Amino acid sequence: MSKVDCYFLQIMTLRDKINEQFNTALRSKNKTLVSTFRLILAAIKEYDIAKKTEGKKEQANDQEIIKILRKMKKQRQESADLYKKGGRQELLSVEEAEIKVIDTFLPKQLSEEETKKICKETIQSVGASSIKDMGKIMSSLKQKYSDSIDFSKVNVIVKGLLNQ
Repeated sequence: MSKVDCYFLQIMTLRDKINEQFNTALRSKNKTLVSTFRLILAAIKEYDIAKKTEGKKEQANDQEIIKILRKMKKQRQESADLYKKGGRQELLSVEEAEIKVIDTFLPKQLSEEETKKICKETIQSVGASSIKDMGKIMSSLKQKYSDSIDFSKVNVIVKGLLNQ
């Protein structure tokens, strides 16, 4: 890949990257990828239409697309858990494949150890001492780390740290 190609990949929007990968999947006739990309693009288009009905003319930006993708991933994880409990392996594998595709467009999440460290630092910087300060802590974490921390785990981690 040339320097020019690398430069254009850096300035491409997330929507452009998804469309490019979709076209590649179409050319390679990969049914799993094509169907997953169609779901992603449909969700983004649905969001764009909802914005237009509110009177906003711009399309979803990268941050909004990331929120859409996170929601899609969460839905698929919930479905995968149900399929696993129900012993539906063929449906479970479809959900897991879709999650892998969605993950390629999401920012990398911090590990649980890194998340604990950040939570400890935030508790100290906010001066939190009890569960009553949970709102301050979560607000501070969302401002700084909204893309890189899994907030479904943060709640448990922060409560555990405050109860020590």
